[in-house]
Amino acid sequence: MRPLDGIKVLDLTRVLAGPWCTQLLADLGAEVVKIERPGEGDDTRGWAPPYWHSGDDPAARMSSYFMAANRGKLSVAADIATAEGAALVRGLARRADVLVENFKVGGLAKYGLGYADLREAVPGLIYCSITGYGQTGPYAERPGYDFVVQGMGGLMGVTGEPDGMPMRAGVAVTDLFTGMYACTGILAALHQRKATGMGQHIDVALLDVAVATMANQALAYLATGEDPRRHGNAHPSIVPYEVFAVRDGEVTIACGNDSQFRKLAAVLGRADLPEDARFATNANRVAFRQALLPLLRDLLQKWDKAALLAALLEAGVPSGPINTMSEVFADPQVQARGLRLGLHSPALGEMPGVRCPLRFSDAEVGSQLPPPLLGEHTDAVFSPQR
Repeated sequence: MRPLDGIKVLDLTRVLAGPWCTQLLADLGAEVVKIERPGEGDDTRGWAPPYWHSGDDPAARMSSYFMAANRGKLSVAADIATAEGAALVRGLARRADVLVENFKVGGLAKYGLGYADLREAVPGLIYCSITGYGQTGPYAERPGYDFVVQGMGGLMGVTGEPDGMPMRAGVAVTDLFTGMYACTGILAALHQRKATGMGQHIDVALLDVAVATMANQALAYLATGEDPRRHGNAHPSIVPYEVFAVRDGEVTIACGNDSQFRKLAAVLGRADLPEDARFATNANRVAFRQALLPLLRDLLQKWDKAALLAALLEAGVPSGPINTMSEVFADPQVQARGLRLGLHSPALGEMPGVRCPLRFSDAEVGSQLPPPLLGEHTDAVFSPQR
């Protein structure tokens, strides 16, 4: 049994934030029907290379980007811009528990698929709208893109080297966080519906999520009135806590307390460093980071990565390698946790995937359905026997 067995989700999303939300719902056991434009499908089907499959049939093309966010779903090709297509999708909405969409504000109303259009016919429907800037406010009509919102929400302002350009994160973290917040809101609304019998509209915005997930950086500003600065790989409030070069590469070292710093100093043969008042406490190490870090860098450059990480592990100092993706999936802990999936597609054969990270003691999680071909399940979903 899976936690959301029996829950039906109508997925009117594309790209990443919405599909990430609905993929998680599918992993939790919901039946997710993804509506895609005939002939084109989700934009990310064409976000390639790399492709997993790129043959002559556009419906069978599968980019790795699409695969990352659409496992476990049924794909229906339907054009909601036509009266027939809109009617078919409205019929699916009437049988759904949850509808997730990421059209522009009000964009589905012209097809009779807005929340106001559906709530009377389906009072228990939980309708989640994901947009760039929310359903209200002066930016509500703007399209939202993760890259733009990473800049607007403050993340790029604290990411990058102090004297370099602001940098985005290497994956679309605002989209991913938005998908997870949307999923959390949907689960909360499902729980509330048990008491009230009523659904509701959930408004999730990339910019709201971007600001909320600035976490300690946002509160640092609100507490002091001072804008946080970029520190590269360093931490604004903890020292040492960054990337260090060694003889054959780089490692991360994260001393979250004074005890860990003392252990690091001992491993490096400088047990005297914590006796220096400038380095005795974390607050002092932050204040005197420019004096401490060159000392540590000189000491660390004499080590090979494997020997250093082994010594730090034995001493109890948080540290690790900076892995490529090939090294990630070769890591024994990643392998032991079964994070690489093997899925089977009737049309494309064996396909890879990444396991849902949630684990329950008394429930199954994850779907064996591979990412779907465009319109693969249209006939089955609209079958009279269904």
